[in-house]
Amino acid sequence: MSDLQQRIEALYRSDVRGSVLLIVCLWATILFVLLMTWAYIPDSGIKLVVVIAAAAVLIFNTAAILAMLNHYKEDKDFIYGLDIKNADAARNRQS
Repeated sequence: MSDLQQRIEALYRSDVRGSVLLIVCLWATILFVLLMTWAYIPDSGIKLVVVIAAAAVLIFNTAAILAMLNHYKEDKDFIYGLDIKNADAARNRQS
């Protein structure tokens, strides 16, 4: 594996780790807010709406992040290769 490919893989893995962390934080935050506010919601109809809204936020945001990762995986040579080349060019200009 060439140096460029190793750098591309490292950037991709870093983005995957960051995305997974963001998904975990999103789920933890939404579920925490749901649990902490549950006792203050008096009507069962409103509880249902809140649960559906929370589920929609979790499902759509998780799906969007996973779709982004899939796109990054498909085009990682172009996406990360371009980033690396620009970073290298900027570093060479500074030195």
